[in-house]
Amino acid sequence: MSSKSSNSFQALRLEVPLAKPIGLDEASRLLVEKAKKEGIVLEYDRLALQGVQCGFGLLGLCCRNCYMGPCRIDPFGEGPSAGVCGATADTIVARNLLREEVGGTASHTEHAYEVAHVLKGVGLGLLKGYSVTDVEKLYALAEKLGVETKGKDVREVALEVAEKALEDFSRTEKEPLNWIKIKTPKTVYETWEKLGLLVSNVYAEIANAMHRSTMGNDADPTNLLLACLRQGIADGCGGLHIATDLQDVLFGVPRPREALVSLGTLKADHVNIAVHGHNPVLSMKIAEWAMKLNDEAKKVGAAGINVVGICCTGNEVLERLGIPGAAHNSQAELAIVTGALDAMVVDIQCIFPSLSQIASCYHTKLITTVPFVKIPGAQHIEFDPERADEVAEKIVREAIEAYKKRDPEKVFIPNVVQRAIVGFSVEAIVELLKKIDPDDPLKPLIDVIAEGKIKGAVGIVGCPSPKLRDQRITERLAKSLLAKDVLIVATGCTAYILAQEGLMTPEATMKHAGPGLREVLSLLGKFAGLDGPLPPVWHMGSCVDNSRIADLISALAERLGVHPSKLPVAGSAPEFITEKAVSIGTYFLALGITVHVAPAPRIFGSPYVAYVLTEKLKDITGGRLIVEYDPERAAERLYEAILEKRRELGLA
Repeated sequence: MSSKSSNSFQALRLEVPLAKPIGLDEASRLLVEKAKKEGIVLEYDRLALQGVQCGFGLLGLCCRNCYMGPCRIDPFGEGPSAGVCGATADTIVARNLLREEVGGTASHTEHAYEVAHVLKGVGLGLLKGYSVTDVEKLYALAEKLGVETKGKDVREVALEVAEKALEDFSRTEKEPLNWIKIKTPKTVYETWEKLGLLVSNVYAEIANAMHRSTMGNDADPTNLLLACLRQGIADGCGGLHIATDLQDVLFGVPRPREALVSLGTLKADHVNIAVHGHNPVLSMKIAEWAMKLNDEAKKVGAAGINVVGICCTGNEVLERLGIPGAAHNSQAELAIVTGALDAMVVDIQCIFPSLSQIASCYHTKLITTVPFVKIPGAQHIEFDPERADEVAEKIVREAIEAYKKRDPEKVFIPNVVQRAIVGFSVEAIVELLKKIDPDDPLKPLIDVIAEGKIKGAVGIVGCPSPKLRDQRITERLAKSLLAKDVLIVATGCTAYILAQEGLMTPEATMKHAGPGLREVLSLLGKFAGLDGPLPPVWHMGSCVDNSRIADLISALAERLGVHPSKLPVAGSAPEFITEKAVSIGTYFLALGITVHVAPAPRIFGSPYVAYVLTEKLKDITGGRLIVEYDPERAAERLYEAILEKRRELGLA
């Protein structure tokens, strides 16, 4: 243990009975064992130390929104039935759900806001370190947004598109978000308009949700649930869609490529830098400067610099640059435990404070870069797009310096590396389908669904949860669905799990896909120029790239002239942990999509809220919530939902 460790962490080492999670992937299992031998406390150990977690909290029945409380409702009807102010279980649960969604919406929309400002800086000529990489995507957005392009240079168009995005954060008139107008199918738009769900200003929506859920305001659970739908729409259109679209403009639309995943992508003879978080504005610059300073690493005895990705910013560089995807967020601690990681550079979201404590046991530098994401014990090097090259160079040089202090005796990198085909943007999918039908590219996909060769599609998204990871829920769910001829698309840290399981390879199609799905993917593989089929799980990017899934659903619905709720598609977040997952899921419920989750969201303290989301909502937006822990049973329920949609469309 390094002398830099805090006394509290040393005490924690002595007190925690180290947990023994089972069912982990091989690389994680080996590093968990290493951590145990070295006395390193991981998330599994901290979870074990929690003991039985609060039942009131799990049901959503605890209210701490004023200082007459905290209040809690007895779910068995034997104790308090209302808080001090008179708020019932229905009100408290609905308020708490709304506040969870605010956290998720704030995360994604601020991400989008920052990216929009970078694009604006490019348009104004103020940011020399960035440029428009994908002019075609920029002009496609401009056309949808009504931005005139004739006679203008690329920077002028970029500026106007960025300003259209920033309008969605500052509009004072009661007009819908620009990205609602350009992204929402007509049938959905009409539903939202009828229900009063057309959000005008992202930040105003967040502020209103916090206001209405304070003590003494909205107590109507139905009204609060409508506000939850508005938050989901603000997140989806004002966060996910804007972030993905503008990142594509700045850094390029992803195209399919083969890459490597797993913790085994770290290299013992290289300076290893992990980019962790969500914002590619930073991670793309780190990757650029790692290449520029590769010879500097060789001067200190390394073979070069190896950049790997963790969490969603890892997905961003994975799908655009082919940089290895080392770890999902629950493996971030293990990346440090290898003893081979010289620097972990973090930006926003899903950054465990524990990383600083674990880094102190090794030579690893944990470097925070965002003013509102600081961690005690970490080195802070503030990133600013106006000084992007200067800051990125400094960070990479810090990693090179750290390499000199690496202890070879502490290094252990699992010999586990997996191939994966990644980068399935909607544009790339349509380009492939155009090789079959140039005039109507979606028709071949619609035809094989109508014929039943592909029964439908499920988006498996979200996070790995230490509560469920040992049961391999995500992998089991995916394999069960594939065997039923259901195509899977994946984003976020769940995409890492499925890639590490080998489900993003042509071999996985031959092993796990049902006969109809296998036939279609084999045909598509030929048109893609592969020696074998396309993989049965399509990597569509980071968590903000759930917008790509929404785009594909919307395109299919509009091509068929039906509401998205009529399509044989569904979503699943089988191990979700964040507020962001709640707001994303609500966006898809608002679109009319069936959404499966585990663990249970904190709604079951209110029979009314649970009923609305699991039953009544399908009569309102077409969407509904499924809660199911057993992955095989979850697969059956999702498959039944797909078959029900097929029957409604008159398909076998």
